[in-house]
Amino acid sequence: MSATLQQPSARMRWASRTQFFASGFIFATWGVHIPTVKAHYDVSEAELGLAMLAAGIGALLGLTQASRWIGRFGARAAAGTSGAIYALLLAGLVSMPGYTALLGLLAAFGIVTSVFDVSINTEAAQLELRNGQPLMSGMHGMFSLGGMAGAVTGSAALAAGMAPTAHLLLVAIALAFAIALSAQWMLPKEATAFAAEAGGFRLPRGTLMILGVLAALGLIAEGAIYDWSVLYLKQELGSPQQQAALAYASFSAAMAATRFAGDAMRARLAPAVLLRGSAGLAAASMLLVLLTDAPWLALVGFAGVGMGFANVVPILFAASARVPGVEPARGIAAVSAAAYLGFMAGPPVIGFLAEISSLTAALYVVVIFAVALAASARSAGTA
Repeated sequence: MSATLQQPSARMRWASRTQFFASGFIFATWGVHIPTVKAHYDVSEAELGLAMLAAGIGALLGLTQASRWIGRFGARAAAGTSGAIYALLLAGLVSMPGYTALLGLLAAFGIVTSVFDVSINTEAAQLELRNGQPLMSGMHGMFSLGGMAGAVTGSAALAAGMAPTAHLLLVAIALAFAIALSAQWMLPKEATAFAAEAGGFRLPRGTLMILGVLAALGLIAEGAIYDWSVLYLKQELGSPQQQAALAYASFSAAMAATRFAGDAMRARLAPAVLLRGSAGLAAASMLLVLLTDAPWLALVGFAGVGMGFANVVPILFAASARVPGVEPARGIAAVSAAAYLGFMAGPPVIGFLAEISSLTAALYVVVIFAVALAASARSAGTA
């Protein structure tokens, strides 16, 4: 670590953790209400997949400008603004006048989500660099903890008979405030502005491209669980929605717990060994989910999938910060942008495959990509 880099304060670290927590909470709230959105607009799996694709297209548009905006304003301003808008857009999910308007809302949702995601990961990369020891797994653990909290509170709201519009509005206001407030204690503009490409988004090359592809594989699979696990338990296994919401909660809780232990695991195990074992566990656990008819056993399987995918992204993002000749924050911004494409592409792909066959068959994509990650661990440049 360069002597010119100032050690981050505890307040800075907690500001970043708050941003990750809020991101997970928002995404979980969307995940819990996917069946609500499907029923409210009376759409098929393919139409729901198209709506998710609209969010993916919006995310792609956001990625073309994320580096430019971070470079000009810094991660703090980019995260505070995009994150607050991201939260507020939740309030409109079941308030649009029709399906077409929903597509427009989700496109905007995707734009601000991608900018927020790249901003907070760029911030986390700088904090880890300045801290001189692993922090990335713990930051992503806060995302998972937020996901668990969002899923549990969403399930409780549904069980209590709270109107979806009221629940979404309450979450939107609370998290927009939390994001805007915590952003005030993030690193100053000068600490992260250099991480952005002056010409805007560019696909990574060489080692960064390999890391980006592998991160995309992991996030396609992870995104599939976030967006389809609740509907899978409800539709394929016949669980009531409040119980089905626990699929997301079990996945996020196991992922959070594993990520909080992940920094210590990364300090003790070779990255390639940890990546291979993690991906193998995810593949085996997803097979359990897809081969059982018992909802409680599927919940156990979703927890195993969460444990397996927990450290995939932190391992690959940390590796991107160590690529020779590349500024650490610049490397992680490039890989997180490429990975995010996978995160947004996964859910609509699952939706279209489900329409052609079934949701159960479509979710075998998670198994396939987890196996691919395990097989490619050494080629990630993390050995």
